[in-house]
Amino acid sequence: MIFARDKSQMCNNLLQYAHVYAWGREHGQRVISMRFSYKYQYFHICHTPLTNFGWYLFAKYMAALHLLPTISFKEAECDVQALEQEMLRHRHFVVSGWHARFYDLFLKYRSEICDLFTIDGEYTEPVKRKMQAWDGIRLGVHIRRGDYASWKGGIYCYDDKKFGDYIRQFADLFPNQVIDVCLSTNDPDVSIGMYLKMLNDPRIRLHLMNGNAVEDLYMLSECDYIIGPPSTYSLVAAMYRDVPLCRMDCVKDDVLSLENFKLFDYWFKRIL
Repeated sequence: MIFARDKSQMCNNLLQYAHVYAWGREHGQRVISMRFSYKYQYFHICHTPLTNFGWYLFAKYMAALHLLPTISFKEAECDVQALEQEMLRHRHFVVSGWHARFYDLFLKYRSEICDLFTIDGEYTEPVKRKMQAWDGIRLGVHIRRGDYASWKGGIYCYDDKKFGDYIRQFADLFPNQVIDVCLSTNDPDVSIGMYLKMLNDPRIRLHLMNGNAVEDLYMLSECDYIIGPPSTYSLVAAMYRDVPLCRMDCVKDDVLSLENFKLFDYWFKRIL
């Protein structure tokens, strides 16, 4: 049995677990998520056998007592092949660290991963009801602030004008159509009124759900396109239905085109 352990936010944990799950699935090993055993109780995986607080405590203390080996992928330059060989030598162990990456296996078992992380209906149904009336092209815009003010020196903490420019350029790509812009943000100061005034385009309809993180994640996943800074949050949103995603740091000269929107299997190999 493999216990996947990590510390970080929800979508980082999801992707880290998914890589380990895919490896275990390929090698006939059961993989338990320690993080989703007690936190982020929004997904199907949280209701599966063995994904519970008891197994979390068991793995935590067995590892602390060195009764379960821990195989760590914490370093960016870790020797993945050597660590994988160590995984093959054990039947029961803990895998820890963000840099456990098995890209090909992830893609092989991606549909199973998406099923495991199906979002519970109590969070999706309210969003579905609100989105039913949106009949334009749905553009999800992930406005990430908060921790991004300091992460990597704040280089990806874009201001409202930047996001407004991208929304306007996207709308210009579809000159005869209505654009339903779905804003997802962790910044409480973002308002629809501010963006409506800045954009001043009757074709652009703005929606701010003010939901929790998983409701916004589902909303983004139901869009036709997603724009945002480099983030595992928008990446996971794109994963479920292969929604074309534009990562703002990869748009040259800030001139947006449909070629900037690429699918999940392109972006997930380019996580920062």
